[in-house]
Parts: sequence; C-alpha cells; structure tokens
Amino acid sequence: MKIDRSTWIEDLVRARPDAVRFLRERGIRCLACGEPIWGSVEEAARDKGLTDAQIDELVRDLNALDSRG
Repeated sequence: MKIDRSTWIEDLVRARPDAVRFLRERGIRCLACGEPIWGSVEEAARDKGLTDAQIDELVRDLNALDSRG
C-alpha cells in the first residue's frame, strides 16, 4: 500500500496493523488505540500540531514501515 497524506487512517490500520504502534509512539492515536480517529494521515498529524515538513517525514516513515512488511 502506498501511503500519502490523504490516506485514510482506517485504511492504513486495516492494511498495516503495525502502523498502530508507529502512530501511537508519535502521539497520533488511531482506531485500535482506543481513541477513534476518522480522516486522513494529514488531518491526524495536523491535529497534533505537526508542520508540513514533519508530515512529509511521517509519510516517508510510514512508507518505509510498509516496505519492511
């Protein structure tokens, strides 16, 4: 799965369950973490105050995580 800023959190978690821990460690809770989030990776990151550069890095890291599995 190619992840980008517009990837829905629920799609990401469904396709890559290992992303739950990755996101939680960065302060972004998701469906399986007990605090449901609806929306995109970018929206969740912005809610946590991440900058554009930090969101780009987050997306790169998620894709790197994806390529290991």
